[in-house]
Amino acid sequence: MNQREKNHRALDRRQRLEQGFTLIEIMVVILIIGLLATIVVQNLRGAADKAKRTKAQADIHQLKIALDRYYLDVGNYPTSDQGLGALISPPTTGQPVVGYETGGYIESVPPDPWGNPYFYQSDGNSYVLKSFGADGQPGGEGKNADIDGSSS
Repeated sequence: MNQREKNHRALDRRQRLEQGFTLIEIMVVILIIGLLATIVVQNLRGAADKAKRTKAQADIHQLKIALDRYYLDVGNYPTSDQGLGALISPPTTGQPVVGYETGGYIESVPPDPWGNPYFYQSDGNSYVLKSFGADGQPGGEGKNADIDGSSS
């Protein structure tokens, strides 16, 4: 083997070694990607919780508008027995309803963003309207905190 072939083989070997990544380099890249993915997932989880709370607030606002329109037409709020369904079609329980808007006040009562029904309680003069948050239980903090839309 002459000197030229030796140099050529040494150059080929050096190029092969320089072309690939070492195991340590690959592990470092995977670690960095894992850390970035963790940060992104945590931020998205917080954003999803915030979006659900905002959706619940918007739903409650729409229900309050419908309840106020019902009150203006009928003279009282639907009772607890009549429930929020009284905003869709005239209630069949309690006092006869006079002045009810044809077609109702909303098309449907949505569940809260966590799939639970909105809590509604009323004596006809005032009402309590709320979502119990992610856990569906009264009280709580953070994503489990109540979202209130009661009348004054």
